Amino acid sequence: MQFDVVTAFPGIIEGPLSFSILRRALDAGIATVRVHDLRDYTTDRHHKVDDTPYGGGGGMVLMPGPLFAAVEAIRAAHPVERTRTVLFCPQGTPYSQDVARRLAECDRLILLCGRYEGVDERVREHLADESISIGDYVLTGGEIPALVLIDSITRLLPGALGDDEAARNDSFMDGTFDFPHYTRPADFRGHKVPDVLLSGDHARIAAWRREKALERTARQRPDLLARRRGDATTEH
Repeated sequence: MQFDVVTAFPGIIEGPLSFSILRRALDAGIATVRVHDLRDYTTDRHHKVDDTPYGGGGGMVLMPGPLFAAVEAIRAAHPVERTRTVLFCPQGTPYSQDVARRLAECDRLILLCGRYEGVDERVREHLADESISIGDYVLTGGEIPALVLIDSITRLLPGALGDDEAARNDSFMDGTFDFPHYTRPADFRGHKVPDVLLSGDHARIAAWRREKALERTARQRPDLLARRRGDATTEH
């Protein structure tokens, strides 16, 4: 999987890529991340990427020219068949594990990081294949959402976790939260690990985990279970 991140602030992206699972996946060639400085695609001597909005109002808007130039240069330099260009913005499709799985089927994602009051609408209409929001709140820019996508999609790639079973057991993978996890010691300050996990009976352990995952989901996010039941009904 290739990720091409277009941002006016490359340093925000580069730091988190140096650690843990992402670093190992990059070193192993499972994923590639190229960070492109939006200012490199400007044509004026001040490397200006934003301007005041037509019609008035506060704030600045990212201009279409540098963003179009960046994406066109990336596509020309690195031709990839299954590519999608994603714009991060509050009006986008809510991000979910289902969206992560869908995007993980691509060969490359070009990630456009908005800033300030947003981007010129022509970027959304004529450059991006889709818009994505990671939640109903406002961030300073699209760099953190880009990192969210890179992290969540990379862990779905074969070999990224070392144990592919780990990703299959993640929360949301089957429409429920993950089950509770415990490790040593078996008794910590009087709080004990459930006996079933110490039993060695794998069938009982699997049943307990399914039950607890459903209980936790029903208590905290009943909407996920309702959606899961709806999907099952649709399939039949």
